[in-house]
Amino acid sequence: MEKEILSNSILWSPSEDRIKSSQMSKFRQNVNKKYNLNLNGFSELHNWSIKNKAQFWLSIWDFFEIIGSKGTEPYVEPVNKMPGSKFFPSGSVNYAENMLSGEVSGAAIIFKSEDKVRKEVSWKDLKIQVATLANFLRKQGVVKGDRVAAYMPNMPETITMMLATSSIGAIFSSASPDFGVEGVLDRFGQIEPKILITTDGYWYNGKEVNITSKVLDVVKCLPSLKRVLIAPLLKIKTEYNTDKFINYKAVQEKYSAQEMLFEPLGMDDPLYIMFSSGTTGKPKCIVHSNGGILLKHLVEVGLHSNAKRNSKIFYFTTCGWMMWNWLVSGLLLKATIYLYDGSPFFPNSEILWDYVDSEKINFMGVSAKYIDALSKENINIVDKYDLSDLETIGSTGSPLVHESFDYIYENVKKDVLVASLSGGTDIVGCFIGGNPISVVRRGEIQGPILGMDVHVYDDDGNSLKNEKGELVCIQSFPTMPLFFWNDEKNEKYHNAYFNKYPNVWCHGDYIAKTENDGFIIFGRSDATLNPGGVRIGTSEIYRQVEQIEEVLEGLVVGQIWQGDIRVVLFVRLDPKYDSTEDLINKIKTKIKIGASPRHVPSKIIVVNDIPRTKSGKIAELAVRDLIHKKKINNETALANPECLEEYKNIEELNV
Repeated sequence: MEKEILSNSILWSPSEDRIKSSQMSKFRQNVNKKYNLNLNGFSELHNWSIKNKAQFWLSIWDFFEIIGSKGTEPYVEPVNKMPGSKFFPSGSVNYAENMLSGEVSGAAIIFKSEDKVRKEVSWKDLKIQVATLANFLRKQGVVKGDRVAAYMPNMPETITMMLATSSIGAIFSSASPDFGVEGVLDRFGQIEPKILITTDGYWYNGKEVNITSKVLDVVKCLPSLKRVLIAPLLKIKTEYNTDKFINYKAVQEKYSAQEMLFEPLGMDDPLYIMFSSGTTGKPKCIVHSNGGILLKHLVEVGLHSNAKRNSKIFYFTTCGWMMWNWLVSGLLLKATIYLYDGSPFFPNSEILWDYVDSEKINFMGVSAKYIDALSKENINIVDKYDLSDLETIGSTGSPLVHESFDYIYENVKKDVLVASLSGGTDIVGCFIGGNPISVVRRGEIQGPILGMDVHVYDDDGNSLKNEKGELVCIQSFPTMPLFFWNDEKNEKYHNAYFNKYPNVWCHGDYIAKTENDGFIIFGRSDATLNPGGVRIGTSEIYRQVEQIEEVLEGLVVGQIWQGDIRVVLFVRLDPKYDSTEDLINKIKTKIKIGASPRHVPSKIIVVNDIPRTKSGKIAELAVRDLIHKKKINNETALANPECLEEYKNIEELNV
């Protein structure tokens, strides 16, 4: 494997004032004082966090003043078993209690639904609504371990139900309302919820989307349901002919409660059931712990994202993406969290920036694809908005390419931390990401997350630097899943993460660690191309293709052909342009010069659309299966499954 990862130029450096005032520096000073150390900078702090695991997590507990009991030592037992390590094994906490404790003034949640609705929920009102919903759940017979599901937009009622659920020790799960009936049943049908909260519809691209008929079909096929709460957004007049249904407002009146009661929970009691994307079969139901999420999100939101009391945090997400769960944890820091439901491009491409600017948001999170789209349109933000309060732009979902870093610093804001993040639903968090006390280099993720012992391995388990390989974590961490639902022997769980290297988490990302100790991601390992036995990351090709004016986006797969793998690139063009031989040659030349001759696709095929998951990720594996005549088992996991028809029986792929 040749060394080809070059050092990247510095685009941003934190000021001394910003470093000193950051939560990260305050935590480092706290650790130095507590253990009589002299840790300087992020790298030394990170090294300490992985070499002194129990002390690190104990310091997180103390620094953030977690409400609960640490239990007795040892605080990590066994120290490094994957899966199997327990964090504060005899301790107890309640995630919701740590959200809702203490007196906080002002808004806890601010919600906007396109240009139709803006709503504020104060901390006081949030506590009352959660107490009331918890009372309602108890009266319905919901007990610790029962499941409560949300088929909801990204609105405050989704959060109040999650908090009420976790306050009594039940397990929460969610899906966004753009899922079809089959997609919802593939998820909720496996976990058999007792209560469902849903809505009448939502706005998208300025249009009302009525989901009442879908709701009826879902309820009909979930016999486990005892009650269904309707939290209307569109105010559609709907009569449900069953006493299963009850309006959210009616619940707040009938079951009104002022006092919060929190069930004492073990660190490993379940909090969430999350779902894999499910594009190759029924989604995996990934069970995450109450204490693990609390610890990990305090590190990521509180230290790496610099959230604190009265911070303003926004992530553009749906309730079907793990970034929703991550965003909600901003309440642990007593920050205000900002929700936006709708299209990020309606009525124009600047609507999210209107929101960030008018609300004076400090942390803005979006997908890399969103940044790519703005860059493609050459949208100028820097001259139109003040954005003086915006400290960090978070990006995740797919690799943020070098040119997107350039776009942000040239067209959005010069003095901003671009925090490219990488992790996933599997850990409800990140392995690597940004931090407020280190420089940002072009095209690089700044480094590992505290407490995460991240390496790049070759196939033999050797740790690499400046070469491409597998992203692995070689020490246990709090958000390893507890188990997969209905996976009695833990076979699916073991095969998902621990099959390749013993006692090492292998995440499935194709990645490189740079000489600066930053990281560059080249795509998913299972989508990596292998023409002539040479591994090529898909993002290396996307980076070149999406710089071409005529191309809006691409999708690349490997096709088995004549005993080898050939690279096939599908491109969606800007409607202003037609497919011509000159354009195809232009694409090939760009890839050859910008990447290498071996990256040049054997076939370039123009298509009308690119399939993607509900969270906006390109569905490479679905297309790869289709062109090999394999059945796609779960098209409902896609946002636009209708476009798959175009990929069937493409004549050009037979020659």
